[in-house]
Amino acid sequence: MSAARDEPMPDGTTSGTPGILLAHHLKQLKLPTVLREYDKVARECAQGGIDHPRYLLRLVELELIDRERRMVERRIRSARFPAVKSLDAFDFTAIPSLNKMLVLELARCGYILSRENVIALGNSGTGKTHIALALGLAACQKGFSVAFTTAASLVNQLLEARDERRLLRLQRELAAVKLLIVDELGYVPLSPTGAELLFEVFSQRYERGSTVVTSNLPFEDWTSVLGSERLTGALLDRLTHHVSILSLNGDSYRLKSSRSRRRRGDGRAQQNQATADPNDPGTGEIPPAQAS
Repeated sequence: MSAARDEPMPDGTTSGTPGILLAHHLKQLKLPTVLREYDKVARECAQGGIDHPRYLLRLVELELIDRERRMVERRIRSARFPAVKSLDAFDFTAIPSLNKMLVLELARCGYILSRENVIALGNSGTGKTHIALALGLAACQKGFSVAFTTAASLVNQLLEARDERRLLRLQRELAAVKLLIVDELGYVPLSPTGAELLFEVFSQRYERGSTVVTSNLPFEDWTSVLGSERLTGALLDRLTHHVSILSLNGDSYRLKSSRSRRRRGDGRAQQNQATADPNDPGTGEIPPAQAS
């Protein structure tokens, strides 16, 4: 041990300006948070009488926290969400048919570890996409890779990849992601080739990765989209083998929100009109002298 302590320090640590060298080494080691915080934390630790090991521990903890935050941000960007939604912003009281406890349990992402699926069924505007996005966000925060797409967009990507002879590569990428979210299955009828390519994606993920699907159609109507009873049966057999089904039945959540905003706006307009000065030209009344 004493021999190790007697070894000379590397030249880079004993010559040059310490601040410049330290900044260079921290950049080389990809420790941007340590570089940004070490001086401030050093002053705080000196004022609090905190020893060197605890000082280093605090710096490393800050680096790890910031690194995890950056990794989550990268996973969210890679998922290509159309918007970032959380369960905190979802009004469960507006959709009584939705099993809130099941949704909260799914947000813990155990189903991804078990390679199980989630299917959200319900009328348009009831929050299916919001729930899917929130589950995707939770998965990103838990460290899982996520990809979001609509059914129509996914089929178009598959058809283009087939025409450009890169279908196998795209299929491998889709099979590798831990959570695939396919939104709006049922809004657009698919061509026979498109339906078969979509089936292949689900089939390749069967018991290998988790898939979240949202649809405005009950299962018995999926044939109208896929165009084949045989294909629909095979697809449902794979999707529903290990699945949690979320029911979102009721009036359109978006329509109710829009009506509520309109009512609030009308109420404010009436209140403003009732309190306005009738002699004030700003109320819209044109004084006779100015009327043309």
